[in-house]
Amino acid sequence: MDYDSFTTPDDALVRDGADFEAYRRPGDLIDSEHPRIVAYARRVAGEGSDRDQALRLYYAVRDDLRYDPYNTLMKREAYRASTTLAAGHGYCVNKAGVMAAVCRAAGIPARVGYADVRNHMTTQRLAELMGSDVFFYHGYTDVWLEGRWVKATSAFNRELTERFGLKPLDWDAVGDSIYHPFDLSGRRHMEYLAYRGVFADIPFDEIRGAFRHYYPRMTRAQEEMPLDGALGGDFGAEGAAEAKSK
Repeated sequence: MDYDSFTTPDDALVRDGADFEAYRRPGDLIDSEHPRIVAYARRVAGEGSDRDQALRLYYAVRDDLRYDPYNTLMKREAYRASTTLAAGHGYCVNKAGVMAAVCRAAGIPARVGYADVRNHMTTQRLAELMGSDVFFYHGYTDVWLEGRWVKATSAFNRELTERFGLKPLDWDAVGDSIYHPFDLSGRRHMEYLAYRGVFADIPFDEIRGAFRHYYPRMTRAQEEMPLDGALGGDFGAEGAAEAKSK
């Protein structure tokens, strides 16, 4: 399959043909009706407007779930929002799914979107394992607030950004929350290259196929991991060590 052909400059291209009501309903992987998701959303969202609730949910998902690009199995179940929430860590794709799920559980329409980004500050170990510094299908969440879609990128938890010397990715639920192009020292950080469309549910089969294509070594290892296994590695510790050495 030609995965490069799925790129687009349009950040709102509906790739799966979903209608608006699909962004309210539970999906297979964005399982917003799961008791674990419902309980978390109820505890965190609190009262107030959709904007107030979305803000609380964003910061909770951002910081309660540790960003971990290594140790998520390349299995459908591992990409389910309730599974990621229980694990307490996840890749950007997984965390975006959790954010969409808890928003829907709180009655706020949400969907997931994907972009290709070049991380100029990724760690040497991860770049070698991936064979690239481009993160294909970087996941974010579109949240419907006051009649329009607003991007929320909850991937990097605050502790991780502090260890890398990055500005935390804050959100006001009015403007888009997207990666910063530079770090706190003015070094190049994240560069958006293209978009991959928006979806009502995580397109697991497409993402798995793309990762097999773009990251064969890493994806093979993640597919072969046992259920209780891990690739190891601490992305935050790697980033802190490399930042200290520069």
